Amino acid sequence: MLVQVEPLIPALRRYARALLRDRVAADDLVQDCLERAVSHWHQRRDGSVRAWLFSILHNLAVTQFRQATARGRHMPIDDAGERELVSAAAQEHRLIYQDVLKKLARLPEEQRAVLLLVAVEDLSYADAAGVLKIPVGTVMSRLSRARERLLQEMEGVAPGNVVALRGVK
Repeated sequence: MLVQVEPLIPALRRYARALLRDRVAADDLVQDCLERAVSHWHQRRDGSVRAWLFSILHNLAVTQFRQATARGRHMPIDDAGERELVSAAAQEHRLIYQDVLKKLARLPEEQRAVLLLVAVEDLSYADAAGVLKIPVGTVMSRLSRARERLLQEMEGVAPGNVVALRGVK
């Protein structure tokens, strides 16, 4: 079990940090995920361990969001702890990185989750669909919308203000 799970921890941390935007809360979420995986290992079905762990992590994050909303608390969206990129040469990259993270945070949660699972964590459409408990076609459409919206954000175009151009002969 450890041989299968341990290499996936960095990817789980990345996904948790992208969802929560809080390093400490993300680490706690990953720890909760791993505890649940260990205690329920005997219930795991055949298939991808990676997809199974991401499902657990995603479900725990959704539960955490719901509990925070019910209590009236807000989840932080800015990560003040991003200090690992401090060298002078990396400052421009850090600004771009932070800009991309802010633009990712503006995506609707369902689009952001699909984009992170497929584009960042390299899950197949089928595995991402399993993690999110949605049809594969929905994964494909949400991914397409997320990519389009992120591209618009990166180019500085307000969503909904894009006019399709026709070719003129």
